[in-house]
Amino acid sequence: MRRNIHRSLAAVLALLAGMAAPMQVAAADKELDWGGCGITKKAFMAELASAYEQETGVHINLQGGGATFGIRGVADKEIDMGGSCRMPLPMSDPREDRVAVHPVAWDALTVIVHPDNPVDHITSDRLRRVYLGEITNWRELGGPDAPIELYVRNSPISGVGFALRQYLFEDTGVEFASERRVPSSGPLEEAVEFNRFAMGVTGYSSAQKRDIKMLELDGHDPNFESIKNGNYKMYRPLYLVTPRNMTPVVDHFVRFAQSREGRAILRKAGTVPYRDAPELMSKMTIYGFGTY
Repeated sequence: MRRNIHRSLAAVLALLAGMAAPMQVAAADKELDWGGCGITKKAFMAELASAYEQETGVHINLQGGGATFGIRGVADKEIDMGGSCRMPLPMSDPREDRVAVHPVAWDALTVIVHPDNPVDHITSDRLRRVYLGEITNWRELGGPDAPIELYVRNSPISGVGFALRQYLFEDTGVEFASERRVPSSGPLEEAVEFNRFAMGVTGYSSAQKRDIKMLELDGHDPNFESIKNGNYKMYRPLYLVTPRNMTPVVDHFVRFAQSREGRAILRKAGTVPYRDAPELMSKMTIYGFGTY
């Protein structure tokens, strides 16, 4: 009996040692480079990276660049891991088949305007018509007699651009009727903050940290609860992107982001953790966009 107890204790200690092993990182792994989705970066990556550094001593350098860079930058070994608000699209570039994605959070596309804009809501049909150039004046949406200055992402396969085309048109080849094109979500959000007649679409998780107004869409406000329960329809996952063969420290960070502690950090930042609403995925297509 005593021998069995000793064996059991040894097994537990070995398990605990194995769990702690990724914490003992080599000097070369004391710094990681993360890049990609600007929405993910602003939403919660700074908070996650800070908490992870306090726990492990590993510093994570954060840069933007958009979802496509978050995927292809990992494939090209320019960064250790990335962030993306879309799945890889190998048909667009074979490099996107060389990475792994790990769902961490739920986000939603939200229509944003300047805080002083009197318009509070919009329908999917009217939003489609804005993007096609069929509605061009705020007066047609219940606002002032002024042109709608629409800001869009300049890449059709950016995380926001790809998802918006899927949701509104079910066609990723649709051309948006706007000359105001920006390279990432950060400049788009900043433009709306300072332009009284601007409109754009970005992620809820980053928009909530800006001085902007988010419009009700089809009768539902974009907020933590409406995203979590699926009432607000334009939702999609946010992913961490890694090489298929992760280093121990990258693997440990992914597990940290998905852990109980990581999920608490996301909630505090106002973002829905992926594991809080896994049933949302059953409502989505293979590329992670709704079929409602």
